[in-house]
Amino acid sequence: MKVGIPRAFLYYRYHVLWETFFEELGVEYIVSPETNKDILRRGATHAIDESCLSSKIYTGHVDYLIDKCDYIFIPRVATFGNTKEIVCSKFQAIYDVIKNTYREKDLKILYYSIDVHNKDTELKAFMKMGKFLGKNKAQVLKAYYIAKQAEKTHKILDIRNQEKVLEESKKLKILIVSHPYNIYDEYVGKPILDTLKDLDCEAILACVVDEKKAKERAKVISATLPWTFNKELVGAISIYKDKVDGIILVSSFPCGPDSLVNEMIVRRLKDKPIINLVLDGQEGTAGMETRLESFVDIIRLRKEKEDEEE
Repeated sequence: MKVGIPRAFLYYRYHVLWETFFEELGVEYIVSPETNKDILRRGATHAIDESCLSSKIYTGHVDYLIDKCDYIFIPRVATFGNTKEIVCSKFQAIYDVIKNTYREKDLKILYYSIDVHNKDTELKAFMKMGKFLGKNKAQVLKAYYIAKQAEKTHKILDIRNQEKVLEESKKLKILIVSHPYNIYDEYVGKPILDTLKDLDCEAILACVVDEKKAKERAKVISATLPWTFNKELVGAISIYKDKVDGIILVSSFPCGPDSLVNEMIVRRLKDKPIINLVLDGQEGTAGMETRLESFVDIIRLRKEKEDEEE
């Protein structure tokens, strides 16, 4: 059996967990390539017009994997335990959306479902998936715990590396508030990172953070956010905002949760320069580069003025 993993959505959050789990079980897998123009075109062709850009990209990656593997891995996530939190509906519905989009192809899907409100924990989900893959309970349990440790180590190293940059770099530091599936995407997010690098700035990522601490700190900005992933990003702002010179809010068009949360952030944070970038998948980066250049120039002028006053 060969499993295909779409390089989109939750891949950027869980790829270490997933890949280590499959490797420990001896399950062959392939990951779709970095997002490119063709993959976006595939997604835009098959997804409904109302889908956000990130959903279209995900559909494009699924489309690429068809006929290249036996099963396509499409996990479903709804809740993680907090009774007042949910994830965006696209993560809850993605299994059904993809299944119905390609119903004529009789698409074979490998999936798990995490919905702690209904007692479907991550461990339970992986155990069910391992059983479907033909592995015994001991094999699956061992693979899961090894994968969880690998995931934990990866996250700790990422956070430590970012903290080192915050402490040691003398460059302008710009906090990028973005879901990992946007900012890590080669086609839509990487141009932002490349432009900031060209402008001699350090990009600090809000998604690189201790998630538990971030959700606690989110209360400083808003105590009522219902979306788990947005809540983590808001908490990261609270953790990092005094260590950076400016904030870039990045979202994909037309994401409902991001548009609401970003508007709230702009209104409530008055002590830091903020810019809102909405990714729409259009070709060309000239407009984005111009906005970032102007934003960085404003921050540098502001710092120079502050230094003169001191």
